[in-house]
Amino acid sequence: MSNTVRFAVSLDRELLESFDGAIDKQGYVNRSEAVRDLIRDSLVTQDWDEKEEAIGTITLVYNHHRYSLSEELNDRQHQHHNLIISSMHLHLDHDNCLEIIAVKGKGNKIRQLADSLITIKGVKHGKLTLTTAGKEIS
Repeated sequence: MSNTVRFAVSLDRELLESFDGAIDKQGYVNRSEAVRDLIRDSLVTQDWDEKEEAIGTITLVYNHHRYSLSEELNDRQHQHHNLIISSMHLHLDHDNCLEIIAVKGKGNKIRQLADSLITIKGVKHGKLTLTTAGKEIS
């Protein structure tokens, strides 16, 4: 008996078409393999970063005109100053900013910081990218 399980996912047609275009450009032969890779990446990242020293970036895009958003982002970063190596703030246009925050520490602490920043109302997009701090690489 196979270990393969089939399941259904409901998606907006435009989202599915965009996904199909993206995986085609990457060279996937079918959706299943692309979805498996997405799931693996998510699980490995969540499991691995809980236990290891990590380094990475938190990237945020937000409208700086939203009342007190910049101050709230700044306050949360100050609360976790021990994890933050550096940050860069870029003005994308009249309204929008890009903030890149370099972080180093235990993966679970970095994830908590990233989640607390990304979920602030007014952040349009946020992403945590973690990698190894290099200690286990020979």
